[in-house]
Amino acid sequence: MVGRAFEPAYLSLLHTGELIRRAEQAYERLSRCDFCAWECKVDRRAGALGVCRSGERARLSSYGPHRGEEDLLRGWRGSGTIFFAQCNLRCQYCQNYDISQMDAGEPVKPEILATVMLDLQDSGCHNINFVSPTHVVAPILAAVLIAAKAGLRLPLVYNTGGYDSLSALSLLDGVIDIYMPDMKYASAGSAWAYSKARRYPQANQAAVKEMHRQVGDLIVDQHGLAQRGLLVRHLVLPNGLAGTKEIVRFLAEEISPDTYLNLMDQYRPEHNVRRYRNQFPKLNRPITRAEYNEAVSLAREAGLHRLDRRGVLPIGW
Repeated sequence: MVGRAFEPAYLSLLHTGELIRRAEQAYERLSRCDFCAWECKVDRRAGALGVCRSGERARLSSYGPHRGEEDLLRGWRGSGTIFFAQCNLRCQYCQNYDISQMDAGEPVKPEILATVMLDLQDSGCHNINFVSPTHVVAPILAAVLIAAKAGLRLPLVYNTGGYDSLSALSLLDGVIDIYMPDMKYASAGSAWAYSKARRYPQANQAAVKEMHRQVGDLIVDQHGLAQRGLLVRHLVLPNGLAGTKEIVRFLAEEISPDTYLNLMDQYRPEHNVRRYRNQFPKLNRPITRAEYNEAVSLAREAGLHRLDRRGVLPIGW
């Protein structure tokens, strides 16, 4: 699916004045925070902390051109990733737990985030990729407003663990160009045991439906770069713990058979699973090639045909 001449969605909201209203609404809602599916209702502007342990400012961990993302995001100059510290999930096998659960990084003002976005654009990145953005929607919106006024013209990628609230997504409607949620689990049991979020499947599926309603199936340009749409990531876990069969069926039947899906094969025991292996007997090994091949077969049998294939880019691509 090849798109026409691209213009990021947020420019329309900038021109009508809606973008500033969204940013204002987001900060108002920080007073009774409901940005993720926990809906803690704490007053983050007054210093109260919910599950994500975040205050009013975003905590910036790192940023730069990322060449490890999907080919249609990284292209030949990299995806402009901005990594936010802290998280609203407690994944026991998190490969980035030093960022997500150890509070790495520094609190920054939206003006700094805007400067970062413009720097990434100037360096040639193909998009701005917000990694773990759910808990920092308010400062992101404020920063996008500032950056757009200063000339930001790249598509925005919302790279989320998938435990997002419909309230937060309503603020992002018409702002985000590419939604890239995880779909981690199909069962409440696995969600609780391995990410401490029993409602994850229910909230995650509702969020993915809303994301697709906003942006539709993934559209790429003539160079194979993503412009707009939904891209889903699903990490295959050992022993079928992620519920791959149920997730691919949901995507094919309740979202779209044209959903772009990255079935990820890089699971390895990390964080608490690595430290306390005896407590996680079904997770304390990488997946096998047979398990991954089965996941691919399940996706194709469900009717999904746009499966991400990682590979070396041709010279000059």
